[in-house]
Amino acid sequence: MMISLDNQTDPELFLTSHNESVYRMTGRRPLALIHSFGCQQNVSDGERLMGRLAKVGYGFTKDPEEASLIIYNTCAVRENAEDRVYGNLGDLKALKERKPELVIGICGCMAQQKHVADKIKGSYRQVDLVFGTFAYNELYRLLYEVIANKKRVFEQSEKPTDIDEEFVQLRENKFQAFVPIMYGCNNFCTYCIVPYVRGRERSRVPGSVISEVRQLVSEGYKEITLLGQNVNSYSYGFPQLLRDINAIEGDFRIRFMSSHPKDASDELLDTILGCEKVCKSLHLPLQAGSDRILKAMNRSYDTEKYLKIVDYIRRRAPEFSLTTDIIVGFPGETYEEFCMTKDIIRQVKYDNIYSFVYSRRSGTPAAKLEDSISDKQKGLWLRELLLEQRNTSSEWLQRFVGKTARVLAEGEGRTGAGYLTGKNDEGIIVEFEGDISLKGQFVNVNITKAMNWALMGEIADK
Repeated sequence: MMISLDNQTDPELFLTSHNESVYRMTGRRPLALIHSFGCQQNVSDGERLMGRLAKVGYGFTKDPEEASLIIYNTCAVRENAEDRVYGNLGDLKALKERKPELVIGICGCMAQQKHVADKIKGSYRQVDLVFGTFAYNELYRLLYEVIANKKRVFEQSEKPTDIDEEFVQLRENKFQAFVPIMYGCNNFCTYCIVPYVRGRERSRVPGSVISEVRQLVSEGYKEITLLGQNVNSYSYGFPQLLRDINAIEGDFRIRFMSSHPKDASDELLDTILGCEKVCKSLHLPLQAGSDRILKAMNRSYDTEKYLKIVDYIRRRAPEFSLTTDIIVGFPGETYEEFCMTKDIIRQVKYDNIYSFVYSRRSGTPAAKLEDSISDKQKGLWLRELLLEQRNTSSEWLQRFVGKTARVLAEGEGRTGAGYLTGKNDEGIIVEFEGDISLKGQFVNVNITKAMNWALMGEIADK
């Protein structure tokens, strides 16, 4: 539906006044629950929503019973992510019946799709607000329509809005920050819904990104992760942006996600190796080890080009860390082609892989392909792939044993009481004995043991 507002009404002022009235009457700020599903970009978008809501007087909670506003910020990359959202929405039906004034909304990639909006409109009457990825800047107006005019609002504009360089991002983590540098994607991989729900690539201006990072560093942030669906396509030059951020004074490190092999240039690789604050790791999605499957995926590279990138970086830095994404069971993939993927795992020696069974996405070209591989077979292949990676990483991670790693302590570890967990510059999980007061600090850790998923160590000179 189109948004119609009284020209005399300022939605931001209305929401601020409304929330102040609630506070005066109840003695409590109205609370919002924002839950983001999926990737780091979604987490960053959720933090932007929280920043906007805080500006008009909302506090925040993780308890649905306490909330007066619940928004699920959704992911559409895989079917199970959508199923989780529908399940959570169903769980809110009884709460809405008890608290009819509760506002329930969903936004993000899943909400950008018309068939999703239609399903929610008809089957999830407890939902008041649905808005897609191009409507984040319209949050105040949308909430005004729901709260003031008692309307159900469905907004799926397909016109990208200008990037708001002045946005406020309310970060819950006080030492690790996501910084988006671009939005959207131009690659149109045949299995992927992202270009359809996030639009074409749009880049932030370098000065704005650099100013944001400089401010974060001044506030004590230790790890900055630059985000983009394909950071290599950053229109102002990604290697130069890395060099400019690296030049900012302060004790911090730089990560980024994600890099597309089709244009992972030598300049980018040289920049990673030459900048002391840029982590010595690269997430380089392979997706499949068969050239025929890569072509069917529209990945715009073949295995020869991919392995040339690996060879270039490993010749200069033999122990350089690589991670990857792999899709198992793309329509038409044979077992022999699947085994080609396992061959590349052995050849490249990834520190970690993120592997998924192919998930059909309505509206993508791959959804029209005949898929003769059973779900059971795909599951068996996935287990086989994970076993291959486990064997590879168990051996490859041994290269860190006996060395000292600089680890950013992130919190309590899985090992047990008194242990902390963090990651080294290569992005590998490190667990070590230490006090929780070290959380958010860099710690030098002597690596004593390697497992297939993590490293164990002891604080140096403790």
